[in-house]
Amino acid sequence: MRSITVVGASLAGLSTVRALRTEGYDGEIVVVGEERHTPYDRPPLSKEFLKGDLDADALALGDAAEYEELRVRWLLGERAVRLDPADRSVTLAGGRQLRTDGVVIATGATPRRLPGMEGLAGVHTLRTLDDALSLRTELLNGLPRVVVIGAGFIGAEVASTAHRLGLHVTVVEALDVPLERQLGREMGLVCASLHSDHGVGLLCGTGVAGFTGSGRVTGVRLTDGRVLPADIVVVGVGVRPATDWLVGSGVQVDDGVVCDAGCATAVPAVVAVGDVARCPHPFTGRHARVEHWSNATEQATTAARTLLSGVSAPAPRTAPYFWSDQYQVRIQLAGHVAPGAVPEVVEGDLDSRSFTAVYHREGSAVAVLSLNRPKLFNRLRRTLVPATAAPVA
Repeated sequence: MRSITVVGASLAGLSTVRALRTEGYDGEIVVVGEERHTPYDRPPLSKEFLKGDLDADALALGDAAEYEELRVRWLLGERAVRLDPADRSVTLAGGRQLRTDGVVIATGATPRRLPGMEGLAGVHTLRTLDDALSLRTELLNGLPRVVVIGAGFIGAEVASTAHRLGLHVTVVEALDVPLERQLGREMGLVCASLHSDHGVGLLCGTGVAGFTGSGRVTGVRLTDGRVLPADIVVVGVGVRPATDWLVGSGVQVDDGVVCDAGCATAVPAVVAVGDVARCPHPFTGRHARVEHWSNATEQATTAARTLLSGVSAPAPRTAPYFWSDQYQVRIQLAGHVAPGAVPEVVEGDLDSRSFTAVYHREGSAVAVLSLNRPKLFNRLRRTLVPATAAPVA
């Protein structure tokens, strides 16, 4: 290959660029990014950056010296709208065509939106640096009443940050138990209690019917008829993979770009990485997208080797890992909490919100969860057993 185009100036995209150079590729690399920013770290957007403790420069994942060494040609503020493998080209929104020998799809995901939020000031999603800048401006202006829709990890982190800024925060969650899908019912309830521990309202088992206000939001209307007064609303109801531009390309899309374990798509010389890639995971045994920071970096090496060799490279069998900081509590989870996995507290206790729990399934340790107990967590995560016998689903 003499040229490779990476679509997505993301952590996954940059990590793949680094991996390509490490693997010895010395041809041209072009990175297309819809945002005007070079790659930056997203986790602080809902925490330190949103609170005003970090500036945008502190989020940068690389610097000019590294980018010069990597010999990257950046096309920022440009959106890819079409991939034509037969023509070996990527078409940009302005009509420009990039001829290329290989393509890395690293376009990530976009936040899901709710009906009625378009054009209504004060209603935010949080995914990009520009999203965070807009939301931070309003939070730091002291508008007092914040409603967060969605008690997932992003929603919970935003609620925690707004609470630390002294604002009145209410979290609305459609599920009866937040995070039950990720942590199971018992531990989902424990993590959800962090909100009430700090005086943040949590309304579960109810949805959002719409918004009140003309021009600017004044409230959130719930499906049970209640209206929550709101000066700021943050919608955190999940994401959808950014795959619209792949229509007609021959790349299979089904809740993400469908890949094999080596990140290869059904189209030769096209791989996918990060939040947009739906691959069989060698640890969990599931064919799914994994929206974790660590996955984006680990997957990059696999994708680079697959692209350069033309043969799917083996993926590491490491346990999926993520963390979340809420109310000065660090939540860490490694492994996969499959249905039927039962947690056992092995250190600390639930009431103190400081403990380590190991999930067992059919006699094997399949996941470990920790709240403010990083030492034992880091040891136990290395003992987890892959679910390699589980069917791919």
